[in-house]
Amino acid sequence: MRRILLLLTVPLCLLQSRSTAQSSPDTIRLSIPEAEKLFLQNNLSLLAAKYNIDANKVLIQQAKLWDNPTLITDQNIYDGKFFRHYGDYGQIFIQVQQLIRTAGKRSKLAKLAEDNTAISQEQFEDLLRSLRYTLRADMLDIWQLEKVIRVYTNEINEVSKLVKGMDEVYKAGNISLKDNMRLKALLFSLQNELVNIQTQMFPIQSEVKLLLQSKDSGFIQPNFTYELPVLINSSLPPIDTLIAQAMENRPDGRLAKKALEFQQHNLTYQKALAKPDVTVGPEYDQHSSYVPNYVGLTVSLPLNIFNRNQGNIKSAEYGIKSQQSQVDQETDRIRNEVLSSYSKVKYLQGINNREQLVFATDYEKLFQNMVKSYQDKQINLLEFTDFLDAYKDTRLKIVDQHINLVKSFAELNYVVNNTIIPIQ
Repeated sequence: MRRILLLLTVPLCLLQSRSTAQSSPDTIRLSIPEAEKLFLQNNLSLLAAKYNIDANKVLIQQAKLWDNPTLITDQNIYDGKFFRHYGDYGQIFIQVQQLIRTAGKRSKLAKLAEDNTAISQEQFEDLLRSLRYTLRADMLDIWQLEKVIRVYTNEINEVSKLVKGMDEVYKAGNISLKDNMRLKALLFSLQNELVNIQTQMFPIQSEVKLLLQSKDSGFIQPNFTYELPVLINSSLPPIDTLIAQAMENRPDGRLAKKALEFQQHNLTYQKALAKPDVTVGPEYDQHSSYVPNYVGLTVSLPLNIFNRNQGNIKSAEYGIKSQQSQVDQETDRIRNEVLSSYSKVKYLQGINNREQLVFATDYEKLFQNMVKSYQDKQINLLEFTDFLDAYKDTRLKIVDQHINLVKSFAELNYVVNNTIIPIQ
């Protein structure tokens, strides 16, 4: 008996501690807009990605700059005297060279830098989209667990009242120890299941705080304002419209296309590199030329006989083909994701209907009636405990179906990257 009482006491203490924690001022209630505002302000991953965009923007200006001129000089150190360069003595040679890139290499290199910046921007948008969806999904998971906990708590409260009453009845000798302990065992089972469910909250809370960069130790409680009847009866745009929106809005799809543009511009740049650049500049020679104080113009360019950049050009051509395959793959993946999410929403709208909402309300009333019937001894303990198991399972399934409908809308918004149905 002592062991049984100890086992019953431990989960009850945990439940009381959890209840106290949730009702304390440490509970942080956040709506989705409030959570996303904190997320955008504080998330370090987004900050790092933003710095990467700024770094690539600077490289665009760098690519447009001209090459620096080169100064070449040659002079004697000693001609009877150190550093004598006047009259008939000494020698000075000065040459300035400027590299002139032909075939628009600088503009083509700047275009590649612009492509890299655009790719960084799309990577940032894709990271933002993924992390924002993770935040919403985590908050919906917390919301779901809170509803499950509420189901258990309500049932535990009612059974706890019955246990206290049964103790008095048992002391009066009107029920057997077996029936009394069976009801307590049911209470213990419910409490233990509730403790296991509450432990699932900790990793989700940890991830939400990491996304928000929150150092607060309080419990983050989501505040959703959606209405199930509205979600159940919401009409969706045609599937072709959703697919077209996803193709236009999804940063991962745009990222694949930007990468293809980069490969195409890289091919153009590699072909330009095959054209020889010209180096020009003036030169001055004091004494070593055919006349004193010679001033001339130097022009040089490589002869593209052996290396015409053939390998890099061929590699760029293969890069275009490879990236085109990636674009086609991304297009198919996005289309399939939209089709899957659309089908899921329609299916869950079908099984979550107004009749089910009425059933959930009536089933809650039945629970109260069954508790009263057991108290009035209109049903026996076996019938009552069987009903409690069925009630718990049914309520949990209703919660799962409702939350899965909400999650399906959140997922559809995510795969289309547009607010089809607002979940706030």
